[in-house]
Amino acid sequence: MESLINEKKTKELLTEILIEMMQSKREVFYEIVLEALEEIGLGNAIVEGRKNEFVSEDEVLAILDGQVE
Repeated sequence: MESLINEKKTKELLTEILIEMMQSKREVFYEIVLEALEEIGLGNAIVEGRKNEFVSEDEVLAILDGQVE
């Protein structure tokens, strides 16, 4: 007698559970996916920003003060 569920059956059950959860809790999954995409975007922006030269604090403050166009 086989007491363990085989890998194929386990995958089928997990897929069915995830689909059911996504259908019944659509808003929750939407928020999770949106949050993940935002995090990926932020991570990519950080990596991209590190490739460029840094801007001095004086330049940033001048822009904030409206001294530079």
